[in-house]
Amino acid sequence: MAVHAHPDDESSKGAASMARYAAEGVDVLVATCTGGERGDVLNPHYPPVTGGAEEMHQIRRDEMAAAARALGVRQHWVGFVDSGLPEGDPLPPLPDGCFALVPLEEAAEPLVRLVREFRPHVITTYDPTGGYPHPDHIMTHRVSYEAFQAAGDPERYPDAGEPWTPLKLYYNHGFSMARIRAAHEALLAQGDESPFGEWVESRAAREIPEREVTTRIQCADYFDARDDALRAHATQIDPTGFFFAFPRALEREVWPYEEYELAESRVPTTLPEDDLFAGIREVAE
Repeated sequence: MAVHAHPDDESSKGAASMARYAAEGVDVLVATCTGGERGDVLNPHYPPVTGGAEEMHQIRRDEMAAAARALGVRQHWVGFVDSGLPEGDPLPPLPDGCFALVPLEEAAEPLVRLVREFRPHVITTYDPTGGYPHPDHIMTHRVSYEAFQAAGDPERYPDAGEPWTPLKLYYNHGFSMARIRAAHEALLAQGDESPFGEWVESRAAREIPEREVTTRIQCADYFDARDDALRAHATQIDPTGFFFAFPRALEREVWPYEEYELAESRVPTTLPEDDLFAGIREVAE
């Protein structure tokens, strides 16, 4: 189970890994916490959305369905309302009723219920920073961690189904600066211009702490599925933009994997790993 904040997050964070596991016969479910209805149109080639949050909500549902088909996975709407990304100084208050303002136990209950229904062995989500400081991403971490801890405890959330204990929790490394630097250096090494230079040299990039990488999933054969899923989110993803700036042939050579950080395991495993199910397969056998 991959828990994400908005539709499109699943396609930019761990998508090729999910496509690989799905192709290998693993039942993969994306849990999307919000509808993304407060998202802006980020693709400059997409026409304006004039119908407000209601129209955006429906568009993004359709985009999510197309992305799930591209990856070969199932998808479930957890049911909360996008908080939006506050901007300004000082930051404005978050809108009433949004996901980030829901009390933790109320926000985690539907995810606990989903874990108990789907019965995943592995859950992936964001680290405590959210990967970046969007309030919905931080809240997604909180509810995912709560669900991982609580789903197997019959004393907690007693009305949310029969207990089920997931075995491993991972944080995905969606925007690894190590990957960006590798892309930048590989492009320069073959005599090409790099679109990543300004970013790599920026103060912000230098100050981003690199989280531990414990697990690398080889998934280059599924980059095409990932790209199809990205393009399915047409309101959000510019097909000529950042996500496609790393030439795919070079990416397969230089960075043919996706990275994760093992946050907690209830089975013995040895680091580093090359499989999210390391330790689990041995127990199953």
